[in-house]
Amino acid sequence: MCAKKNTAAPVKKNASATVKSNAIKIVCENRKARFDYQLHERLEAGLVLTGSEVKSLRLGKANLTNAYGDIHNGEAYLVQAEIQLYDKGGYANHEPLRRRKLLLHRGEINKLLGKTQAKGFTVVPLKIYFKNGRAKIELALASGKKAHDKRATIKERET
Repeated sequence: MCAKKNTAAPVKKNASATVKSNAIKIVCENRKARFDYQLHERLEAGLVLTGSEVKSLRLGKANLTNAYGDIHNGEAYLVQAEIQLYDKGGYANHEPLRRRKLLLHRGEINKLLGKTQAKGFTVVPLKIYFKNGRAKIELALASGKKAHDKRATIKERET
């Protein structure tokens, strides 16, 4: 018996099906933060969320207007960020204004803690987005603007 060679052309698999996209889907932005604060350093953190919060975020139902970052017992939290209730959540729905834990490295937490306590900075969330299917938040170390600085910003924008 002679062995037959496989003469059929190799089947090409769809390469795009195996590669994850690095697309970033922005859920919400805190545009007022750029006006009210002078932003110094920015960093990215992960969010600890429940299932209904993730589904609500995917629908774009979030608000960062009054939100801020807080460090308590060596852990970073996002406070006063509103993620609206998921319509089909039922009994497993979340509390809209609960404190959400931020996933940061120890060195980043210590740096934020030192600057917020000593120099009068605050941690302000700028936007929530999905990156590779994971919910992320962009934080900024910010200091408040004075009234004349805000007027100068308005003047620059109008000219």
